[in-house]
Amino acid sequence: QLQLVESGGGSVQPGGSLRLSCAASGSTLDYHTIGWCRQVPGKEREGVSCISSGGFTNYADSVKGRFTISRDNAKNTVYLQMDSLESDDTAIYYCAAHKSTFRHTCVMLLGYDYWGQGTQVTVSS
Repeated sequence: QLQLVESGGGSVQPGGSLRLSCAASGSTLDYHTIGWCRQVPGKEREGVSCISSGGFTNYADSVKGRFTISRDNAKNTVYLQMDSLESDDTAIYYCAAHKSTFRHTCVMLLGYDYWGQGTQVTVSS
């Protein structure tokens, strides 16, 4: 089955950048929708971004213009480039996947079957 492993988290100052990676194994990501979510301890998981099999992207309003999701099929990896990071971005970030139904649309939290283990992002001064 598809396995996902996140990496790239760390600690940065406000305004800094990080690039998270979601490396897939067991299958290719070509036919999957990929989502990035985040969770703060004690709070509900929040959708951050998603990318459809056809490259359609969607972003939470809170990260729009600052985060960019992308796919590198040759590396079987999806990335989340995070710029202009803010303290409120501090969370555990998870990538998730489900087989694509529509090539040109995605939702961030609904219907994901495969999940990574998460990677911590901390934004503080």
